[in-house]
Order: sequence, then C-alpha cells, then structure tokens
Amino acid sequence: MNFEFRISNFEFTVLGLEFSTAHKKAYKLKKGAPMDKKELEKRTKKFALEVIKFVADLPKNKITNVLGYQLLKCGTSIGANYREANRAQSHKDFIHKIAIVEKEASETQYWLELFDATNMGDPTTRSWLLQESAELLAIFTSTGKTAKSRQKRKRYRNPH
Repeated sequence: MNFEFRISNFEFTVLGLEFSTAHKKAYKLKKGAPMDKKELEKRTKKFALEVIKFVADLPKNKITNVLGYQLLKCGTSIGANYREANRAQSHKDFIHKIAIVEKEASETQYWLELFDATNMGDPTTRSWLLQESAELLAIFTSTGKTAKSRQKRKRYRNPH
C-alpha cells in the first residue's frame, strides 16, 4: 500500500521511500537499500553547496554575519568529515570520525533552527536545509550506533 501526503513544501511517498521538496531536489531511495558511500558523499556535498548559497544570500548585518559564519563552518564540514571517515585507517578511527560528523550535523541543525525561529533567510531554502539536516543527522546517528555495535560484537568474539 502506497500513499502520499504533503507538508508545506515537502512531498513524501510512504513505503515507496521517495520524497522531494519545492526546490525540485529529490532523493529516491530503493526500498530496503541503504544509500552507498558515494551517493551519501554527493548528498553531503550538495547540502554544503546549498548552505553556501543560503548564507551568501543573507542580508548583510551583524546578526546574519555571525549566525551565517557559524552555519557555514558546521554545514560545510559535514561532507568533509564524512569523506574523511570513509578513508579511516581503522574501525575505531571510523567511529571517531562519524561521531564528529554527527556533532557537526547536530550543530548545523541548531543554527538552522535559529534562522527559522527568527525568519531569516529564504524560507524555501531554509525549510529544505532544515529537513535535509534532520535526515543527515538521523543517517549519521544510525551509522555511528551500527559501527559501535559491530565493534562491541567483535570484542566479545575475540576478547584478546
């Protein structure tokens, strides 16, 4: 059973796992198939580029300069740190780097929430960034938990 619903500028297809935004930027996920590393790297890069555009389009004043700078730093570091995690030298190193990605995604969401609460920036882009940051945070939180549980299982199998 598939059904669709619309919340503001976002459209979702439940069970078909497809969603899109008013931005006409869509991610189609195959049911039950996780996004691979390269796709997620592209997605985080696209997110960083949208953050850059959002900040560049803000009106210039003391408040937007400070908040925009904070958002720019953490919003663009998600993808950079994720790429670095994919090139980790060990499983322990991967877990550490994914934790950094998760923290950056959480901080990005915080700054976007401030922009949203104060109605600063383009509302359509802001809405898309909020949704995407929430999804990226969920992905990286889940990735970190999975990696940690696998590390624990390895320890129990081989206690040496």
